[in-house]
Amino acid sequence: MSDSKKKKSEEKAKLREEIKSLRARLVAQQQQLRAAKLPVLVLIEGWSAAGKGSLIKEIISEIDPRFYQVISPAILPESESRYPFLYPFAKAIPENGKLVFLDSGWMESAVRKVLRREITREEYKCRLRQINEFERQLRDGGYLVLKIFLDIPREEQFARLKVLRESADTEWRVTNDDLWQYAEYPQFKKTYDEFMEKTEEAVSWHVLDGMKKKATVRDALKLLVTKIDKALEQGRYVGEPFEEKFPLIKMPTLKEVDLSPVISDEEYKKELKKLQSRLSELHNMLYDRKIPVILCYEGWDAAGKGGNIRRVAYPLDPRGVDVHPIASPEPHELNRQFLWRFWTRLPRSGHICIFDRTWYGRVMVERLEGFCSEKDWQRAYNEINEFERTLTDWGAVVMKFWIHIDQDTQLARFTDRQNTPEKQWKITDEDWRNREKWPEYEVAVDEMLQKTSTKNAPWYIIESNDKKYARIKTLRLIVKTLDKAVKEHF
Repeated sequence: MSDSKKKKSEEKAKLREEIKSLRARLVAQQQQLRAAKLPVLVLIEGWSAAGKGSLIKEIISEIDPRFYQVISPAILPESESRYPFLYPFAKAIPENGKLVFLDSGWMESAVRKVLRREITREEYKCRLRQINEFERQLRDGGYLVLKIFLDIPREEQFARLKVLRESADTEWRVTNDDLWQYAEYPQFKKTYDEFMEKTEEAVSWHVLDGMKKKATVRDALKLLVTKIDKALEQGRYVGEPFEEKFPLIKMPTLKEVDLSPVISDEEYKKELKKLQSRLSELHNMLYDRKIPVILCYEGWDAAGKGGNIRRVAYPLDPRGVDVHPIASPEPHELNRQFLWRFWTRLPRSGHICIFDRTWYGRVMVERLEGFCSEKDWQRAYNEINEFERTLTDWGAVVMKFWIHIDQDTQLARFTDRQNTPEKQWKITDEDWRNREKWPEYEVAVDEMLQKTSTKNAPWYIIESNDKKYARIKTLRLIVKTLDKAVKEHF
């Protein structure tokens, strides 16, 4: 054997040993990830035919399949295309202690959209901002995010696509999009470079040479196990709170709100019929114009949220509306970033969803009951504003209602529930316990209203000592807002 052949053989053997050793480390780390409840998200982007799928296959070959998932979110069914841009990626984030590998993701989706001119440059910039916010929220919430881009030159891409197309068994793997990417390689390269430059704020990109497949596997495994080791050593990252300047609407404190407004039974019946009829008409227009609507209800226990929601939901086509009662998070929800369970409940375009309790639990009950750290709830104001801006950028109408009563009214309603057999299911020991914390909750609610009533997603305080007045006021606000929305989308 010549010296050169011997050297190559030794290099290959060394490479195989390195990969074997790194795989063994990753297998061991899987149990450590579970113990530390550390979630890992690996995004594999790159050129068509660069070997993204093969790389993922090599990385996961030895680890327990019960604790990882491979997702190709860029391949979306038509139904999912009616959700916000980040929806399939937010839905895919892993539970604590598990790994998710994304075979292409938000990079490929955004770049292809802008190069096809399906979105404008301004919309593209908006998506870049949303991506940076999304990645930062994951990082600050304790996620380990690794972003890899597989790079190959144009000539190599052509050669690989050619091989695939020449076999009847693999021809199907080459799509028109792949051929288009090859034809427009210089433009894609420019846009990929720009994308990576502008999405480095929270999580860095790692560009790997896809020419030598085994070396690429070694390099990707080394990146992953090194980052996991570091994260396990340092513990889950907790981001520092910060405030972005959102256009806020000044809100009164709860003590400043006059709760005396009432409505007569006659006026209530007349207005209820008129407003519900108009809301039914508007629902058809919203569907036709594909405008999503998100109605958020928060308020004191026994304030009348349920009755208010029923009067709003009744005139709507049940095929186009969902009501989500939000209780304490289930284990699989608690094990993910706090907004995940709301991302997964968003409406499709043209549909309405109503949240009975919302993501604002983070800055109220979770804050006061110690279910999250102080940094978590302080950071949440900004994260919520970003989330709601993402929704309104998508085209959603977002309205938020605080259903407000005074303490005497709450006591009277609690007592009535406790003394009426058919209503007793509505009152719990926890309701009485929460009532004792009224002053602390009032401080938290005031801060929430001041920091999250934005021009794109405003809060409305609904005086509900008189439940009928509260229902009519809410319906009037909804009808007025949706009337405006359908006219703007005509």
